[in-house]
Amino acid sequence: MTATSSVVGARGSREVRAGAVLAVLSVAAFLASLDLFIVNVAFEHMGRSFPGASLADLSWVLNGYAIAYAALLIPLGRLADRFGRKAGFLLGLGLFTAASAACAASTGLWILVFSRMAQAVGAALLTPTSLGLLLNATPPEGRTRAVRIWAAVGSLAAAAGPVAGGLLVELSWQWVFLVNLPVGIAALLAAVRVIPDSREAARGPLPDLPGAGLLGVAVGALSLALVKVQEWGWSDGRTGVSLLVCVLAGAWFWWRSGGHPAPVVEPALLRVRTFAWANLSAFVFSVAFAANLLTSILWMQEVWRFSALRTGLSISPGPLMVPLFASVAQRLSRRVEAGWLAAAGCVFCAVGPALCRVSAGAAPDYVTGLLPGWMLAGVGVGLAFPTLLASATVELPPARTATGSAIVNMSRQVGMALGVSLLVALVGGAVGDALRAAFGHVWLAAAVLSLCAALLSLGVNPSRVTRHSTA
Repeated sequence: MTATSSVVGARGSREVRAGAVLAVLSVAAFLASLDLFIVNVAFEHMGRSFPGASLADLSWVLNGYAIAYAALLIPLGRLADRFGRKAGFLLGLGLFTAASAACAASTGLWILVFSRMAQAVGAALLTPTSLGLLLNATPPEGRTRAVRIWAAVGSLAAAAGPVAGGLLVELSWQWVFLVNLPVGIAALLAAVRVIPDSREAARGPLPDLPGAGLLGVAVGALSLALVKVQEWGWSDGRTGVSLLVCVLAGAWFWWRSGGHPAPVVEPALLRVRTFAWANLSAFVFSVAFAANLLTSILWMQEVWRFSALRTGLSISPGPLMVPLFASVAQRLSRRVEAGWLAAAGCVFCAVGPALCRVSAGAAPDYVTGLLPGWMLAGVGVGLAFPTLLASATVELPPARTATGSAIVNMSRQVGMALGVSLLVALVGGAVGDALRAAFGHVWLAAAVLSLCAALLSLGVNPSRVTRHSTA
């Protein structure tokens, strides 16, 4: 009886510890995921605090974060794998929390942009380490369930973000960042106590941080050209220089990736057909998603004059569709090939903004003007993105699955930065009827890009070799 009791007690202790680890790591992932929607809702209010700042300048509040996160996600994750995931997680969470305080205290727009980039560095460190620590601390039989819960918490953040952002902005936009402080500090203290450390058994080469910098320069230069083209014009030398920097930095990045022992993107992975198509689809899909999201928010705030809270409540039905239809996609995946499923989601995402363009008028009419299209877009995101993320790694070697998932997320972040830049390029400084027309152009562009993503998604269907080998 005593031996049996101690075995049961040890098992219960492991389960309690694994549960505590899951809770702490999920809270941290929630903080990083919350940022996307919560800052988008506060975007217009931030602009009011910085008189004279153009939409192009304000776009860097979103783009600075997305570019830094995309460039550093993989190399920082590899550094943490090498030197210790717990130290990396604590450093990332601490930096994210401290940078949130710096964002709230920002007295100028560019101070805010640089603080947001520091936030992104923290998020790029805590996101991959949180998953690695979770897998290490969870018994093998419970890992699938733990990862699903961890991912579901991220989806919950997307659903809660618009409402939370709307409520906080009613106080001031600074509260969008201040809310991270108590949660981040509590998670940091808990992590020190409950999370066991892990790292790779064999130390590999140091990751290509200069290559990550080149990727950031390339995406940043392209974003700069897009957001400034209305002001500069396509024939202006500054536009040409920005595009040239993009091309040169991108070519140098690719050249380094081919020869570096631990590149940001391994060229060999892109020779895996499903992985290459999934990345391309996720990139184009994310351009459309980011443009549609910010356009819908700005339409309600600048055309319909909705408050931040009303905007947040109005946006929330779309994200609520995502976890629901991600579950539907999971069930359908047993009978429908991934490419067709992702393509169907992208088509929903095309119909959504196209319907908004046709239905939304100058007079506020949320129920018939915006809600149907926005909910269809949410359905599409739920069907498409989890399917692309899951299918991207199907044909990769097991040792490259985590890296493959990180590269897809990197593609997603780059796409989102360019989606915001696309909106700025089409809207510029338009006002009144011209502003409404410009938003309509962005919705149309988002619809066309979503249809392109649907066509690209068909390449994600497993190859015949994979089907035969798994049959």
